[in-house]
Order: sequence, then C-alpha cells, then structure tokens
Amino acid sequence: MSRQTYRSDVGVRFNVLGPFQAWHDDAPLDLGGQRQMAVLARLLVARGRAVPVNTIIDELWPGNPPAQALSTVQGYVSRLRRALEPDRAPRQEAEVLVSAPPGYALRTEDGHVDSWRFEALVKADGGPEQVWTAMETALDLWRGPALAEFADLPWAATEAGRLEELRLVAVERRADAGLRLGRATSMVADLEAHAAAHPLREEAWRLLALGLYRTGRQGDALAALRRARGVWRDELGLDLSAVLQRLEADMLAQRLDLPPVEVEAQREAGTLRVVVADDQALVRTGLRVVLDSEPGLEFAGEARDGEQAITVVGETAPDLVLLDIQMPRLDGLTAARRILAEKNPPKVVMMTTFGTDENLYAALRAGVSGFVLKTSPPEQLVAAMRAAAAGDALIDPAVTTRIISAFAGRTDPGAPPALAGLADAQLDVLKLVARGMTNRQIAQTLALPDPAVAATVAGLLEHLGLFDRAQLVVAAYESGLIKPGAGS
Repeated sequence: MSRQTYRSDVGVRFNVLGPFQAWHDDAPLDLGGQRQMAVLARLLVARGRAVPVNTIIDELWPGNPPAQALSTVQGYVSRLRRALEPDRAPRQEAEVLVSAPPGYALRTEDGHVDSWRFEALVKADGGPEQVWTAMETALDLWRGPALAEFADLPWAATEAGRLEELRLVAVERRADAGLRLGRATSMVADLEAHAAAHPLREEAWRLLALGLYRTGRQGDALAALRRARGVWRDELGLDLSAVLQRLEADMLAQRLDLPPVEVEAQREAGTLRVVVADDQALVRTGLRVVLDSEPGLEFAGEARDGEQAITVVGETAPDLVLLDIQMPRLDGLTAARRILAEKNPPKVVMMTTFGTDENLYAALRAGVSGFVLKTSPPEQLVAAMRAAAAGDALIDPAVTTRIISAFAGRTDPGAPPALAGLADAQLDVLKLVARGMTNRQIAQTLALPDPAVAATVAGLLEHLGLFDRAQLVVAAYESGLIKPGAGS
C-alpha cells in the first residue's frame, strides 16, 4: 500500500511531543509496556518507511537481544495492532501498523502525528504574518521533550535532539517575524530568557539585541552583544560572528531603523485610556504628547497632586494611571493605595526619578504594576504601560524582582497573605512568576498551554486577594517561597 492511498478515516492520532500517547476518536489507547511502546515510537520516527525487524531488535535491545527477540517483537506488533484498530475484524488486514517486508511500517496521515505536523509548520514559508502564525501553531503543539520515555535508546535520543533543535528554530523564527511586524516590546523578556538558556546560539543574541534596539534601549542592545562576546570568548575562544559584529557596528552608527511599535494585544483590546498625575506641568505635557502620538493609547485626564489624581480617576474610569511617587498634598504612594482600594481599579504605574527606594517596594506591595524612570525614552514608557495593561509580564522584570528581593525582609502587619491552600502546580507557577518570567516562558518551562498558565495566574491573584502580578512576586518572597538571592 503506498502512502498516497492511506485511509484518512482511521481515527488514530499520535503524540510524540511530550508524553508519548496514541488516541482513537479522542480516547487514549493502552499501548502496553515500555518496549512495546518503543516499537511504535520507532516506526513513527521512520515516517512511513519500513523498518526491518532486525533493526527493531537491535535498537530495542542494544547489544544484548534476548533469544526470543523475534517472537517478542511479533507479539508487540500484534498487540499494538489490536490497540490501534480496535474495530478491525480478526482476519482483516491491518491499515495502520502494516507488514512491510523485511519489517513493519506505520501508515497514517501527516496531520495525525504531532511531530510530523510540527516539523512541517516550522519549515513553512511565507511573509512575516504567515510565519508568525505558523510558528505560534507549531509551538502550541509542543507539550514537552519528545520521546523522553525512551531517552536511554540512541535512536530516540537522536530524534529528540533533532526535534528540540526544530523547537529552537521555531522560537527564533517566531521572534524574527514578530520583530518584522513591530512587536518588539512584547517579546524582549522572552528573548532575554532564550539567549540566557542558549548563550552559544548566534540567532538568540541577534534577536535579543535587535529587539532591545527597536524598543529604544540602544545601550541595553549593545550590552547584550558585549555579553555574547564574553560568553563566546570564555566558552569557545572566539570573537562574535560576522553577523553580530555587523549588527553591533550598525547600532553604533545608528544605521538601523526604529519602526513604530505595534502591539497585538492593544489591537485586540482596543484603546488604552491613561490618566497622568505629576506635579510638574512640563512632565504632564510631555506625556500627553507621547500618548497622543501613539496608536492604541488615549490621554484620559491629568492631575497635579495625589488628591486630584483620585478625583480624576473616579470621574474618567481610565484603564491605567501614570502616577508620580512624590507629589504635594497627597503623595503618590498613598494615592495609589486609595485608587487600588476601589472596586475594579485601573492599573497603576509609578513614575520616579531614582532607581531603588523602599517606597518603590511599598508601592509594589500595594498593588502597582511597576515603575518607570521619568528620564526613560518614550518607547520604554509606552512599553511599560502596555506591559501593565496586558498583565502577562512584569515591567522590567530584572529590576522589579531585584527591588523586591532587597526589601523582602522588611515586612509590616499588612504583608501579603500566606500561601496555605495552594496546590503544588500553583506554587510551581508562582515560583516562575517570582523569577520574572512571562506567561509564555512559564508555559514553555512547565509544558503547559498558554491559556492554562494565564488561568493559573488569575486564580493565584483571586486566591490571595491580590490584583497585580508584582504583588505575586512580593507574596512569594515574603512568604519564604523564594529566598532573596536564590534562583528558585
């Protein structure tokens, strides 16, 4: 039977990416023990090509096959056929796991095996929007390391390594497409994590540096390339590649374009209405110019002190408040607490002229989404507002977690609630939030769907009586779940 004549109505689907499974009409199949499953996995790796019985035996028992290996494999095949085609008549020819002298082959549609579909998507061509969609779909198929159940078998380890490389390519192709589409702001945190996890990958550093540059963080972009140079010299004894050296030179000469930021979350959610509260008229005017010139953002009102900020927020019901931490009559911290105490409060981002202070920690504990320096370029201010509105990442996670870690021991009676009653799965997510990971990074780390992570984060906020992601980080430190200075 040729591949072109496979029956498409045989309802068997196979999962290779993550736990090894087979399904028939949405019901999981009993594939037997480890070696029996390994026979099926080996045939899936062959992608429809025949695998000789001798090869199956050699690869199932490397170097030491049992005397009855042939009959054992035949028994495995017989039981697998019954599992894969439960409705097949006793004397009817098998149509999924077929005899293909001198061995066996697996016949199924490409779309019925997640790893086959994953590979096709990763290699898909098209423009940036098409590539973005294909890579998103591919990465959603990844439920964890491939063929982990058979990691001690050389053929499985080789295939798992190949699929892992394809996953990294998918991550990088998605990032490249996102940068071309103007989505750098929402991607920098993921790119930081990718470069840190894979410091010898040229493309990881190129994308990180380019993403930082296109969010207005030219200094950080050049610093990233310096980090890459240091790692490569220490690990490989090499300087940066020609591609990265050319990128560095283009940044220093300011030859790269800075396209307008386009954030998909804002296109979907509509306009983000912002109130600006600062005692300096020049600051308020400057921020209004930024808001008026940025698609998806709208200036909703302004205030010159904390009391007026509370009144304006009550009158305009904005989505977000930019609030100076030091203002006359009523300081920003007190104003933030009162704003956040109301029903369905807006997100609050504190503005400051200094980098670290115990007041900033108190603000984070109170529920503000984060803080920005008044001297930040417009691109960073916009990025902070959008990150706060999206709620799936911290504003400047490295700085935010460092401040919380520095002041975590200085609690007061209003400390965040204890973590009693949380399940282990919730605590796993909370630990990664406290490390500054985005929802997507957590999903990839724990092999969970993105919506499941978002739902868990929302459940943590509700369980703990909190309403902002930064408060979860505070709770993790103050409860002792995360120790200051510890990595997890």
